[in-house]
Amino acid sequence: MKSGGLGEISWSLPAALHEAGVDIRILVPAYTPLLAAFPDAKQVAELLPPGGDLPACRLLETRTDGGAPLLLLDCPIFFRRAGSAYLDAGGNDFVDNHLRFGLLSKIAALLSSTASPLHWRPDVLHCNDWPCGLAPAYLHFMKGIKAATVMSIHNMAFQGIFPAETLSALGLPPEAFSIGGVEFWGKLSFMKAGLHYAERITTVSPRYAEEIQTEAFGYGFAGLLRWRHDDLVGILNGIDTKIWNPATDPHLPRHYEFAHLKGKEANKAALRQRFGLTAEASSPLLGAVCRITQQKGLDLLLGIGDEIALIPAQLVLLGTGDKGLETALSSLAERHPGQFSVRIGFDDGLAHLVEAGSDIFLMPSRFEPCGLNQMYSLRYGTPPLVRNTGGLADTVIDCNKVTLANGTANGFVFDDATPEALLGTIRRAVTAWHDKALWHTLQRNGMVLDFSWSSAATAYRAIYTKISLKKKTARTTHPAV
Repeated sequence: MKSGGLGEISWSLPAALHEAGVDIRILVPAYTPLLAAFPDAKQVAELLPPGGDLPACRLLETRTDGGAPLLLLDCPIFFRRAGSAYLDAGGNDFVDNHLRFGLLSKIAALLSSTASPLHWRPDVLHCNDWPCGLAPAYLHFMKGIKAATVMSIHNMAFQGIFPAETLSALGLPPEAFSIGGVEFWGKLSFMKAGLHYAERITTVSPRYAEEIQTEAFGYGFAGLLRWRHDDLVGILNGIDTKIWNPATDPHLPRHYEFAHLKGKEANKAALRQRFGLTAEASSPLLGAVCRITQQKGLDLLLGIGDEIALIPAQLVLLGTGDKGLETALSSLAERHPGQFSVRIGFDDGLAHLVEAGSDIFLMPSRFEPCGLNQMYSLRYGTPPLVRNTGGLADTVIDCNKVTLANGTANGFVFDDATPEALLGTIRRAVTAWHDKALWHTLQRNGMVLDFSWSSAATAYRAIYTKISLKKKTARTTHPAV
């Protein structure tokens, strides 16, 4: 069960923290695929209805392949369903998502307090995005010794907003529904709860931490985030460098590394074959793997597709999302058979081949909290072409005379989210591709960068240490707390 970058960090960051010696537990809903993946999970606690309309549930424990303890919150009526984590088989939000993730939040808070049925107690509760945003609120209203809390924002556009009357069903006290609590324009917001009650707020890149304090990117919370500026920090996500490694990637027909890039051509040939493109030595291959939504900026291609074909350049796209955009992009590809190809759906192995076989990777996002594909691309010697936003701005350095001279250039960056700006940058990138010496420099500049999770884990550990010590000091100074 995985949903974009949130799925990546929920798996990879705990693994890096565990490897660094942090005594960690990972709490996730016991979705059907997880129960199937961990058949050895043992029950460690049975939890009675924790308040409101939240049902009884049980806690199972197992370990990940890396050895980190994994806690599965088992509630069959909530989590054993067809569909994804949030949507039913028809692509609609589950109508009881407030209860499903209210339960996750309540149990997370319970395990982080003296009321926990487990002998192990955390010093810090780290919550990721709105699905567990109520946990800091629940913890705030609990008595006794409690863990410090961190709230991580992965995408401010998703906020978990529900009708005001859900407050009672979630078992929260009336006083929580205020401007200084979970209330947001007369409704209840899981995201607002986390942003207000958590001791620290983090997000997934330094640039995004700045952007969400503006009205354009704050989605109604810019004022609250500016007020909490001193508690907000951006920490760039990492990538799993064992899975994303062109020297060992099992999905590639030919392995390669930055000192020996010839193997990349074999992957380009294989990618063209998989997508039904013609073999044209004079044409660079543009690749994209993403959700097909307006956020990702792929609609910008619709107005310039014919011009891209005339450059000439080829294009492959793998993804799924907005049905209208899927149809429009597929129609664009049909107008240029053998040159453009769109594959609707997701195939993990094929995603790896797109990263390895493309010459240039497209990410023209209107906003991108962190982005992972640009880091995959840099590691695979595929210079990214990105818009100047969020984590893209923190990782991709535009190719120009200054950055080539100082050795930092690794891709191409444009500012305005317009078809004209994107087309101009594609033309600039294609011109650079024809200069093989320059292109090899860009590839090597990207491939030698370290995007592993170790630096992010170190930064998070420093935050955990600081807020947990502050919490303990407060209890010592004020024993009644």
